[in-house]
Amino acid sequence: QVQLVESGGGLVQAGGSLRLSCVASARTFSSYSMGWFRPSPGKEREFVVVIGRSGGTTYLAESVTGRFTVTRDNAKNTVYLQMNSLKPEDTAVYYCAAGVRITSATIEYDYWGQGTQVTVSS
Repeated sequence: QVQLVESGGGLVQAGGSLRLSCVASARTFSSYSMGWFRPSPGKEREFVVVIGRSGGTTYLAESVTGRFTVTRDNAKNTVYLQMNSLKPEDTAVYYCAAGVRITSATIEYDYWGQGTQVTVSS
């Protein structure tokens, strides 16, 4: 069982930045790919980014490419989502998730956090 706890959300003006963190309870954290997701119209969870186990592979949704960066620190069991140039349409609850594959498919993720709210004002 892996527990994930997100933090770092908040209220920011458009154009601003936030860094989200997700801390995992598992000592096997480095065995998991880590993804970030958010709800969108018509989707309970929309893919945002994913990072592979070693941190050497990342994939980002087109809507956040060039603005968001995902990194991880396996020694701290933590994955980070750096969000720059935020837009009002980025407003959402952001969830981190752990899975064994590098994928955008929510069904492939076994563990989910409770989410952290990000609100971007215009």
